[in-house]
Amino acid sequence: MDAQHRERHQAALERLERFSYWTDNKFGIPFTKFRFGVSPLIGLVPGIGDLADLLMSVWVVNEARRIGVGRSLLTRMIGHLMVDFLGGLLPIVGDLFDAFYKANTRNTALLRSYLHGQLGTHPQPFPWLKLLLAIILGTSAIVLLLAAF
Repeated sequence: MDAQHRERHQAALERLERFSYWTDNKFGIPFTKFRFGVSPLIGLVPGIGDLADLLMSVWVVNEARRIGVGRSLLTRMIGHLMVDFLGGLLPIVGDLFDAFYKANTRNTALLRSYLHGQLGTHPQPFPWLKLLLAIILGTSAIVLLLAAF
C-alpha cells in the first residue's frame, strides 16, 4: 500500500475514533468508570431519536465501505447498528441499552483492526509477562534486602 493510501486511511480512522468518542464515550458519571456519549441522549427523543442515531452511525459503515473493507466486515458492522437500533427501540430499557452497547465504538474497533492488518502495523501487545517478572524480581530483591538487615 502506498504512502497516500496510508495517510488517507489513518486520517479516516482518526475521524472515526473522534466520532465514536463523541457518540459513545464523551461523558462520564462521576465516581464511576461508566461513560456514555450523545447517541443515548439523541435516542431519548421520542419517535425519531433512534432513527437519527442510526443514520448518524451509518457514516462509520460508509467510511469502511469507501476504504474497501470486505463484505463480511461490512455485514458485521451493519449487524452492530441493527442490534443498537432495535435494542434502542425498547421502551425505557432501550435508552440504557444504547448507553451500554456502543455500536460506533465496536465498528471503529473492527475497522481499526482491519486497517492495522492492511498497513502491517499491528499494535504490540502489552508485555504482561515482563511486568510480572519485574514485580517478582523487585519484590524478591526487597525481601532479600530486608532479610539482610
